[in-house]
Amino acid sequence: MTTKDPSNPGTAPKSVVDWNRFFPFLSWLCTLDRRSIRGDFFAGLTGAVIVLPQGVAYAMIAGLPPEYGLYAAIIPAIIAALFGSSYHLISGPTAALSIVVFTTLSPLAEPGSAEFIQLALTLTLMAGLFQMLLALAKMGSLVNFVSHSVVIGFTAGAAVIIATSQIKNVLGIEIASTGSFIQTWQAIFTEMTGLNPYALAVALATLATSLAFKRYLPRWPGMLIAMVIGSLVAFGLGAEEHGIGLVGAIPAQLPSFALPAFSEDLLRDLGPGALALALLGLVEAVSIARSVATRSHQRINGNQEFFGQALSNIFGSFFSCYASSGSFTRTGVNYSSGAKTPLAAVFAALALAVILLLFSDLTAYVPIPSMAGILLLVAYGLIDFHHIGSIIKTSRSEALVLGVTFVATLLIAMEFAIYIGVMLSLMLYLKRTSKPSLITLAPDTEKPARTWTNIALKPLPECPQLKILRIDGAAFFGAVNYLQEQLHQIPEANVLIVSSGMNFIDIAGAEMLAHEAKRRQKHGGRLYFYKMKLQPKQMLQASGHIEAIGRDAIFSSKVEALKVIQNALSQPACENCPKRIFSECQSRYGRTNTSFKDEKQQPDYESLDATYLLR
Repeated sequence: MTTKDPSNPGTAPKSVVDWNRFFPFLSWLCTLDRRSIRGDFFAGLTGAVIVLPQGVAYAMIAGLPPEYGLYAAIIPAIIAALFGSSYHLISGPTAALSIVVFTTLSPLAEPGSAEFIQLALTLTLMAGLFQMLLALAKMGSLVNFVSHSVVIGFTAGAAVIIATSQIKNVLGIEIASTGSFIQTWQAIFTEMTGLNPYALAVALATLATSLAFKRYLPRWPGMLIAMVIGSLVAFGLGAEEHGIGLVGAIPAQLPSFALPAFSEDLLRDLGPGALALALLGLVEAVSIARSVATRSHQRINGNQEFFGQALSNIFGSFFSCYASSGSFTRTGVNYSSGAKTPLAAVFAALALAVILLLFSDLTAYVPIPSMAGILLLVAYGLIDFHHIGSIIKTSRSEALVLGVTFVATLLIAMEFAIYIGVMLSLMLYLKRTSKPSLITLAPDTEKPARTWTNIALKPLPECPQLKILRIDGAAFFGAVNYLQEQLHQIPEANVLIVSSGMNFIDIAGAEMLAHEAKRRQKHGGRLYFYKMKLQPKQMLQASGHIEAIGRDAIFSSKVEALKVIQNALSQPACENCPKRIFSECQSRYGRTNTSFKDEKQQPDYESLDATYLLR
């Protein structure tokens, strides 16, 4: 952005820095007033209460001590709010990212150990750096290539894995954490005889309470109250006497500075998981931001969200925070609670920090089976049964993507499950785009305007010497063979391609069209184009193939196209043609009785403009 010095119009333009681009929070700070600050404050307090049980639960899913889930809801939430574009998105730990962290790191270190924590911070930093590279490359639209079916299938698979990982805590049995879905269930059935009924009672009491609040009092902090109820049940049953495990006290301290570890072997081992975390985190954040923006009528800058999420993970990794992204639950609560600006996320993080400092000892009385009951409910809520049913009913290909992603999430490393789902989606997309639609058109002689109509929708007579096609799709390298085969099957020597639906061609497509034009010229015909867009025309010219086609074979006017083409057709064949579907044919050779059902339907050609007749 530049401007001139008003005192001296002749001076060179001075550069003006768009600070809002680098510090997006400047755009909404100036809009704050007493009313918006009040709404943001109370929305932030509500968000802090909501994240307290969730943060602890998600940390347990990730295999980390409970305080790390709260740390991840403080620093990253503030950074993402200040540098993102959404006014309502709340960032922090999520179930999906937590399970990816666990499945990526559990084969490398014992969950909960100092080594595991160090690896989690390094993994988070690497994920943030991947996100920053995508942001710098302005790849904000990249998330569009992760289809909705992949996200739903992955989330459903992650939900099943979350529930599976908590069954041992619900039943009160001891099994080794293998990170394998099948091996975990085998161990559960093997150790089922050691079931602890007291632990099961606590888990069921917590689950029932949470379900009741969700059903009858959805605006209340049901999870928090359910954990209190579960703690009271555990206390009444005698937690220590009957082997009911407790979460333990959380250190009353804010996130401390911690330098992530680096080594060549570590980067190689964590690379695939970090990339999966980066992509999944961006998909979650941008999808949630766009979802709430449909209600708040706010425009979302996808690339700015990339920057916000990248910075939140990079800075967070230096302050004991593991991977974070947008939270659908907390974002929805934030919007419903009356948040006006991202200041609500800052208030939520600060309120959580105060709670962490003053009330951290209370977690010492929270039973692990109670947390497991909460996580079962969280896992169930992650499964989008409505959209799963809709996908299965409406699209076999998307149902295949969903099913493969779901099964892959259960059976292989979770980060590779995402890659498989994305690759399968791209393969199906390429398969669809590799077969552009070729629609045969003919003028509808029953209409005065003689509109060119798809003969598959309405049977119409065609010109025996000229085939009119409309190509809907790109003529790129993946579609070249298909288009060439279809064009070779057309017996007419002359083909007019309506190119209005052909938005893009590459060098392979240009070469194919040139070869087809030469082939038809050898057989006494030509390949013509009408309504060719700028990009295809520029590609043909830049590649030099426009000479093979002929500049005189590319038309912007239908009247001109039909006039030139008719002169190139066999005149004896036109004289004996019983159809004469074009007005030029009738004006030159006379009308036929086969063009219209009866004489009353015939328009007055002499009084109608030729351009109107051939539109």
